[in-house]
Formats: sequence, C-alpha cells, structure tokens
Amino acid sequence: MTTSFNSPVVSAPADTWLKTYYFLRAFFSFVWVLAALTVGRNTPVVGMILLVAYPAWDAMANYLDARLSGGTRRNPTQMFNVFASGLVALSIAVALTVSMHAVLGVFGVWAALAGMLQLATGVRRWKTQGAQWPMILSGAQSTLAGVLFIQRAAGPGLPGIADIAPYAAFGAFYFLVSGIALVVKDFRRL
Repeated sequence: MTTSFNSPVVSAPADTWLKTYYFLRAFFSFVWVLAALTVGRNTPVVGMILLVAYPAWDAMANYLDARLSGGTRRNPTQMFNVFASGLVALSIAVALTVSMHAVLGVFGVWAALAGMLQLATGVRRWKTQGAQWPMILSGAQSTLAGVLFIQRAAGPGLPGIADIAPYAAFGAFYFLVSGIALVVKDFRRL
C-alpha cells in the first residue's frame, strides 16, 4: 500500500477494480433513483439532500477511481471531473435557494460536461481495458441529456427531482452494462 497523492492506494489489478467500480456506481445510482422517486419526491429536504449528494458522490467516486487506476496524474479527465462535480454539488446547494429551474440548469451544465469527460475516459480506457463502449455511449447520452436539461430549465414547467431520476437511472444502467461487459471479456479469455 502506498500513500503518495499521485499513486494508487492499493495495487489491485485494473480489471478487478474497474468491475468493482462499475458495479458500485450502478448500485449507488439505482438506490439514488429509488430514493428520489419515493421519499425525495415527497419530502423536500430529502430531495434537496439527494440533489446535492448526486454530484458529490460523482466527485468522490471519480477521485477513488483515478487513485486506483494508476494515480491522479494519469487520469486527468477524471480529476477534472472531481473538481467539476464538487463545484456543481456546491452550486446546486446555492441554486436550491433560488429555484428548481436554477437547479436543473446547473445540473444540465454538469451533465453535459461530465458526459464529455466520461466519453474521453472511456475512449482512453478502451486501449488498455477494452469493453468501454457502454461508457462511451453513456458519456454521449449524458452530454445530450445535459443540453435537454438546460432547455427544460428555461421552460415554463416546474422541474423537480423526478426530472433528474431518469438520467440517473440510465447512468446506473450503463455502469451495470459496463461491469457486465468486463466480466464477459474476462470470461472469453478463459
């Protein structure tokens, strides 16, 4: 185990870590969606906590993945995503004091940016890990969803957490498919 800021915390094989990471991200997102569509939709304080927690979790998850995938310097797209997601979590907390339109607008900008970063990370990982097509597709879809969130934020209807839940559900689906794709890739090697 090493403790340097730019080196991995543990020396787990990259494929093993990446599968664990994808399944962990899928699980968190599925739980988030369930919470958002039940208690988050009906209890405003819980909904606000969930809206801030989603990008905060993304920041933490990307940081952990960067550390365990060769170090923070070798993963610039993820480190940029760490800072962007952390800033967005704070921005959503502020936007919640303004309006849900503001929240959806901030979320949209973040979804578009995070999607481009995820796409870039998937393309980079394709060379070393393979089976990254779900992450590349997810990144492209996230970018498009972000643009649609920004448009919806400018519209007349009152957005809510239920408008963001499908985005998180698709993210969960893509992370799950990514983990399964790596399992299948490993199975084919046997």
